[in-house]
Amino acid sequence: MARLNPDLLATFAIVVRESSFSAAGDILGLTQPAVSLQVRQLEHYFGLRLVERAGKKLRPTPAGETLLTQAERVRVVLDDVQQVMADYSQDVIGSVVLGTGATACIHLMPPLLRELRQDYPRITVGIHTGNTRDIVKAVADNQIDAALVTMPASGRNLVISPLLEDEFVAILSKDCATAPLFDAATLNRLPLIVFESGSSTRSLIDDWFSASGEKNVPVMELGSIEAIKEMVVAGLGYSIIPSIAVTPELLRRGVCARALTPPLSRTLSIALRQDKLLNKALKIVLNRLEKTALTK
Repeated sequence: MARLNPDLLATFAIVVRESSFSAAGDILGLTQPAVSLQVRQLEHYFGLRLVERAGKKLRPTPAGETLLTQAERVRVVLDDVQQVMADYSQDVIGSVVLGTGATACIHLMPPLLRELRQDYPRITVGIHTGNTRDIVKAVADNQIDAALVTMPASGRNLVISPLLEDEFVAILSKDCATAPLFDAATLNRLPLIVFESGSSTRSLIDDWFSASGEKNVPVMELGSIEAIKEMVVAGLGYSIIPSIAVTPELLRRGVCARALTPPLSRTLSIALRQDKLLNKALKIVLNRLEKTALTK
């Protein structure tokens, strides 16, 4: 029997994820017939149907579901082998996938990624954004290598290490920034523009108001921190955001940042699987993350 080609497994996994031969082809840079042929080769190899039609979409058969799980295990093993061999090379080679929230992605990652590309051009770093719950699950499932998450966070077989304490501030127009202190009662007299419900950041803000006996009633709930800042610039209200998101450009546009009373902060931590292989590439990326945190 001919050896199984791992590339066929990778193609099959993408087809299942996209539920389409043509969509998988767009990702792989292949034609739809070429992708279909690879899946048929895999089915011929096992002598089993692996995908079936469900309306206009494809879905895995029971055999395909089982193969998908095993294909992920094969991918992880092959990645680990490549990384272990790279440790014997003087040139650092490898790929690392990091998970992070949108705010950290926008305001922490760009300078870090730029420095890594300059110093280690053969390290490829991918970024996966999402909420803390989903990112932690992706680390636990070995879909991403490590994640920068907002505490509280926990997961089975994970090591979570504090990295950065990030203070929250109120941002508002200069006309509204004359109060002697910015506590929950003072801020509740102003229109609040805040993160959408369900995010860890929103939960921290809600808890801060509740601890002061206040109930915040937002006039806008948005999923993008950049959208929130634009609304504040437009004079439509104030917001409470992590200090790492306060840029010189934002302040130049007529927005003030004020400390909260009592203070509110969040802890950003690194989440890793306990059994994660720390190859050279991943060690370098984590080390750069720690150095970036020290400058904040």
